[in-house]
Amino acid sequence: MSAPELSRRARKILQAVVSEYLHSGDAVGSRTVTRRHDIGLSPATVRNVMSDLEEMGLLEQRHTSAGRVPTESGLRFFIQSLLKVRGLTVREKDEIRARLTAPTPEDVLLAASKLLSEITQHAAVIVAPDPAKARFGHVEFVPMRDGKLLAVLVTVDGRIENRVIASPVIIDSARLDRIHNYLNNMLSGMTLDDVRSRVQRELGDEKHRYDELVATALRLGEQAFTPGETRPADVVISGQANLFDPATMGDKIGLDRMRELLRALEDRALLVQLLDRTKTADGIQVFLGAETAHAALSESSVVAVPYGGDERPLGAIAVIGPMRMNYGKVMSVVDFTADLLGHMLGEPE
Repeated sequence: MSAPELSRRARKILQAVVSEYLHSGDAVGSRTVTRRHDIGLSPATVRNVMSDLEEMGLLEQRHTSAGRVPTESGLRFFIQSLLKVRGLTVREKDEIRARLTAPTPEDVLLAASKLLSEITQHAAVIVAPDPAKARFGHVEFVPMRDGKLLAVLVTVDGRIENRVIASPVIIDSARLDRIHNYLNNMLSGMTLDDVRSRVQRELGDEKHRYDELVATALRLGEQAFTPGETRPADVVISGQANLFDPATMGDKIGLDRMRELLRALEDRALLVQLLDRTKTADGIQVFLGAETAHAALSESSVVAVPYGGDERPLGAIAVIGPMRMNYGKVMSVVDFTADLLGHMLGEPE
């Protein structure tokens, strides 16, 4: 009998065991199940079903004569088939909105990371939007000495990038205004990646060679929009201290594992790689232990979701904690926060 073929009785008992374990962290016995849950079965019958669930790999008994705890497979089945996620109340949503009010996109991401770690009591990770995916707002060229120009590039979300470029000729203010208007009208609303491609295409168009103003504008645009150094995506992390488990403080194996986990959180490339897996997935993703594909996270859970649009997400957010996590609460908070970030940092309507 495979997990999807579990009987109704087995499902109820598995749900009871997992719920008790997530709440207390202790192994769960048959009497606890019959006493706290409306199963309608005797402890002996519950023990038999729990034994069957153990044979199927959904529960395990770590110590003789002790109760049982869910395995990774048992947790996976619980999350996919038995978990009932409670939506946030109006008051909870309003409190999150109020906490995310900030003057800049960077401040919004920092506030969201701190908020997630405080509400869930786990570590929170947010991959910031890729600068190359930002929407072009406008560009302006400011004359400098020695015939150079300061290109001021402003994105729709308010980010500003300055770059000093060489001007092929001396350009008076009236012509600069026409150059600004030409580029801004042509490129408005495109991503910076698309802007670079468009300028390159226009430069290769034969007709522009005979229009001095347009040719100059495109040459200036080519310099202004040339990508800078490739750098890893920005990652905002909060709540690393929440990962410390007092129960492992005197255990060398536990301490070593904690050190590896904290090192993993310092590895931004690792975190970006993990969260990038959510961008092509549908909805909230939960990675349990080995599913994270990283040894340091082998005893952790990651609840992650992209934000900023289904087709081209801006980034991703995640909560990282132990596998004994309140999945319903964490998933609700992560999902709502991601939706809010998408509206705040995405394209204006």
